[in-house]
Amino acid sequence: MELRILRYFLAVAREESITGAAESLHLSKPTLSRQLMQLEKELGKQLLIRGNRKITLTEEELKPR
Repeated sequence: MELRILRYFLAVAREESITGAAESLHLSKPTLSRQLMQLEKELGKQLLIRGNRKITLTEEELKPR
């Protein structure tokens, strides 16, 4: 896991939007979305609930493997 991807996750959580986070990070929306899906796959947990206009965090608890 890269620190850069965690920064992406934090930006999306803060902005509650892929679009807003992508703009603040100077990334394209598809690139950011792909990176977040890869993070979720790597952790084996859904981290974000993707709504039509807003993204919210799940209540998933990450437990050490």
